[in-house]
Amino acid sequence: MRVKQLKSTLLATVLAITLAGAGCVSTAARHDGPSERREEATARSLPLVSAVFGDNMVLQRGKPDTIWGWSTPGQSIHLQIAGEGVSGLAGPEGHWQLNFAPPATGGPYTMKITDGRRTVELRNVMVGDVWICGGQSNMELPLRFTDNAAEVAKRAHYPDIRYFTVADHTAYRPTQTLEGAWKVVSPRTAADLSAVAFYFGREIERQTHVPQGLVVDSVGGSAGETWASAEALGPLHDYDIPLAKLAEFASAGQPAYGNYVMPWYDQYDIGLKQKWDSPGYRASGWKTVHLPGGFAELGVPVTPAVAWFRKEITLPQPPPKGLTLISLGEVQRMDSVYVNGILVGASAWVEHPRIYEIPADALRAGRNLIAIRIFKTEPDGGFLGKPSDLRLTLADHTVIPLAGAWQGRISVDVRPPHPMPLHFANWPVMPTVLYNGMLVPIAPLTIAGAIWYQGAQNSPRGYEYRKLLPAVIASWRRLFRQGDFPFYIVQLPAFGARSAAPTDDGWADIRESQAIVAATVPHSCLAVTIDVGDANSLHPGNKQPVGERLARCALARHYGKPVVDSGPTVASVARLAHSIRVRFKDASGGLVAKGGRLDGFILAGRDRKWHRAEARVQGLAVIVSAPEVPHPTQVRYDWQSNPAATLFNGAGLPAGPFRTDTWSLITQHQRPY
Repeated sequence: MRVKQLKSTLLATVLAITLAGAGCVSTAARHDGPSERREEATARSLPLVSAVFGDNMVLQRGKPDTIWGWSTPGQSIHLQIAGEGVSGLAGPEGHWQLNFAPPATGGPYTMKITDGRRTVELRNVMVGDVWICGGQSNMELPLRFTDNAAEVAKRAHYPDIRYFTVADHTAYRPTQTLEGAWKVVSPRTAADLSAVAFYFGREIERQTHVPQGLVVDSVGGSAGETWASAEALGPLHDYDIPLAKLAEFASAGQPAYGNYVMPWYDQYDIGLKQKWDSPGYRASGWKTVHLPGGFAELGVPVTPAVAWFRKEITLPQPPPKGLTLISLGEVQRMDSVYVNGILVGASAWVEHPRIYEIPADALRAGRNLIAIRIFKTEPDGGFLGKPSDLRLTLADHTVIPLAGAWQGRISVDVRPPHPMPLHFANWPVMPTVLYNGMLVPIAPLTIAGAIWYQGAQNSPRGYEYRKLLPAVIASWRRLFRQGDFPFYIVQLPAFGARSAAPTDDGWADIRESQAIVAATVPHSCLAVTIDVGDANSLHPGNKQPVGERLARCALARHYGKPVVDSGPTVASVARLAHSIRVRFKDASGGLVAKGGRLDGFILAGRDRKWHRAEARVQGLAVIVSAPEVPHPTQVRYDWQSNPAATLFNGAGLPAGPFRTDTWSLITQHQRPY
């Protein structure tokens, strides 16, 4: 139960526990400082071959492959595979790039690259199809955290499926290098692979017998605009302010945190500068306060402020080995937790329980210092939980209460006119930073296409997503220079409390945007997952249908297989005397009311007031009526965050949410800044 609680808590914070840098910097900033620092290396210190090429990799079949790396300017580079060779020269900056025809589908092959001084031999190389698997935490989520993971991983003997997980890296300018390694999917490695990518690749390989290469390029909590180029975002003008801020940070040589709050902390948080987290800091003049609480005793019960709290605990014996947790309860708005000067966790999710794992080497026998930084932005913010929520739980289940007396001090008083950060997230939210840091370094890798699971972070401005996502797709296609390659989109699943009454919701808005993009952007497809969500978790564990529905898109549209890839979609709408008839296409096997009854339909008349409606299947149509709406003009289906998905086709695929009205949506006028 405790492990399950930890799992759900960590995942519900969008995998945003951060363990690097000063304060709550995103995991995307774990590397050796700003991306620009990497580019100062000479060509000789850069790898002969980019890390995206390695043992166990998959080369794209059926079209010229591209490989690249770095050598001495002007140096001759030679590549050999399957008895064929190709040569070229390194350019003035030392960068080289070769195009070559791949050998026959299958393998394994050995590929050899040499520049006369260095030789790289890539073994166990397969030729098949390569897919980029992009998005935020639901794409990133490893198989180990999903349903039936242990049993699925135990049977995961798939030598023809390989994966490469791009290491998190934010950058203000396009970068060249990256980190990661190819792995063959096996019982030993499967648990670490993105669950969505795993089920996607497994289904395609099962039906086509073509080797699959899965390049997982995703970061939890990332906004869609982080994955687009500045050139693609510029014409939208929704991102002018953050793009200007990004240019300012880049010009000033700021560390590439990828968010706005870390530079703000660097500039204003004296606690950070004076190392208030350190056991060596002498907290003279601090005030005794009582947690949970503390802010009122420090004189800022209502106004925004950053406060630090310190407490010493004594452990008479070395702590037992195993999982040690520190819990804070719910917090508004941001927290960073240090144990003996080591950052053990941080989050910017509002009013969500904080539970962080303490590294084994952080605690010791004798005195131990716990330091907590809280940035509250609302009246009576800060610690919101009960005293019992503040605790340390050792591996032997010993609970050490942490509520009560602490030492506290205000670090930043954020009352006007003191500036606030543009955004409070402590993970990558700045436009372009993941495009620059994680996508550019793998381009122009030859690929079959991309799958995309992202949108929760953009749901507060779901309407705008119908402009943003096409910009993301366009920038990817421009970067990889392989035409309008397939781009398959997961529509957000059900989440949150179900509303019995008709309602508006940002998740409904973004689902509509995703559907519009899939219907209008060439070579796109929508995987509807409205029926496989989890009301209590942003990260539903049932990832198999998600991956397999994406695979249906690929099998039907890319591989030409006779596979149904869509649930029912609206073909036409007719107003009858006292009802509305909705005809459907993509109704393979007919329309099916799951559970025997249709639910989720609402009707409105000219007064634009929505009422729950009765619906029944009539052939390939649904007839919708409601006594409260004798003359209906508009109909919606599943228009809320967590609807009851009841309309399916005979192939078992659900209809996605839809509406017939063009009335203003709740997020229609929301903009990023």
